[in-house]
Amino acid sequence: MLETSARLLRLLSLLQARRDWSGTALAERLGVSERTVRRDVDRLRDLGYPVDATRGTYGGYRLGAGTAMPPLLLDDDEAVAVAVGLRTAAGGGVAGIEETSVRALAKLEQVLPSRLRHRVNALQVYTEPVPADRPGPEVDPGVLTALAAACRDQERLRFDYRAHDGSAGVRTVEPHRLVAWGRRWYLVAWDVDRDDWRTFRVDRVEPRVPTGPRFPPRDPPEGGAAAYVARGVSAAAWRHRSRIVVHAPAEVVSERINPAVGVVEAVDADTCVLNTGADSLHTIAVHIGLLDLDFEVVEPPELIDHIRALTARYARSTAGTP
Repeated sequence: MLETSARLLRLLSLLQARRDWSGTALAERLGVSERTVRRDVDRLRDLGYPVDATRGTYGGYRLGAGTAMPPLLLDDDEAVAVAVGLRTAAGGGVAGIEETSVRALAKLEQVLPSRLRHRVNALQVYTEPVPADRPGPEVDPGVLTALAAACRDQERLRFDYRAHDGSAGVRTVEPHRLVAWGRRWYLVAWDVDRDDWRTFRVDRVEPRVPTGPRFPPRDPPEGGAAAYVARGVSAAAWRHRSRIVVHAPAEVVSERINPAVGVVEAVDADTCVLNTGADSLHTIAVHIGLLDLDFEVVEPPELIDHIRALTARYARSTAGTP
């Protein structure tokens, strides 16, 4: 009995983690036969979980929303409280847990009955929090959960997008990951029309429904989604860009440089090039100094002049020291 109960919990977790599962895939993950999977699905239905069976190329089993709250050991008020708390956290109210909150909210809203979703939406619409000291752009939690679900289910997305220059257009993408960067959210996706990876500000995205066909997963961009966003966001915000030869192996410099600060390119076993930038030349000089390694500034000329001025200043500060 204990083994069966543990397997049912595992089956329920799998059904919540992805939109569609084939009987064969579930059987392989659970280490049982497809016949046992069918029996366990029937047990979940008896417990009140609405597990739907679908046919076709992507047929199998799918966890649907029920007319009554499934036995999650939460009453209606507790379920609403959890959903509201997750939406608040997903909006950036609690630093460090935004992405986890979005994933949990996507699972919870999948099984919330209609009456509870209305209560959650009402609280969200008619509650106005005190803004943060430095508020970021407003992101609709509904858009976040829709994008998270599309990433999870590997379904193509079409959405209206406003670029930074104010222009608007329709984009078709294969969504990969959501990334929280400071007070902003970004979608990392494969742009079908441009045949390359792209980053999109979520607050500028208006998804179109329904979602498109399923797609096979791609290899992620180099370094992963978070590093890809960090490189793109930082470079776009730089006022000054620089190229610096560092006399140390690329792996050594990479350990001392955050992806948001710069990109390291290996030249040979003992030399690499650091492409970095910042809002001010002084900030770039600070980053270089923190490396604690020998270097040569290739460009820009303004940075060379700035470092010469710093060198003279430091030399004067020790002129009277024995």
